[in-house]
Amino acid sequence: MNSLKEWVDLVCRELDITDAVSPTAMQSRVLDMSRDVAHGVARPAAPLTAYLLGLAAGRSSDPEAAADELTQRVCQLAQRWADEHPSSAGAGSSPPG
Repeated sequence: MNSLKEWVDLVCRELDITDAVSPTAMQSRVLDMSRDVAHGVARPAAPLTAYLLGLAAGRSSDPEAAADELTQRVCQLAQRWADEHPSSAGAGSSPPG
């Protein structure tokens, strides 16, 4: 068994969300979105965006269906950001300090 799958399954059980999420669909959805945000906006934006996506999906009556639509919207937003901010795309591997 792959350790990422084991980890995701363990976290879903710990957070009592096994009935609310399809780990297989969620994994590719979130990883693809994170890649788009990391490369199009900034690496630190990827985990923050994934968290925000989870909050937004969780507010829906059907989080799994909402996550698909919300993920597409965020990926499009990241692409627009990259197009409008070409010099900053993918930059910002560490927060200013």
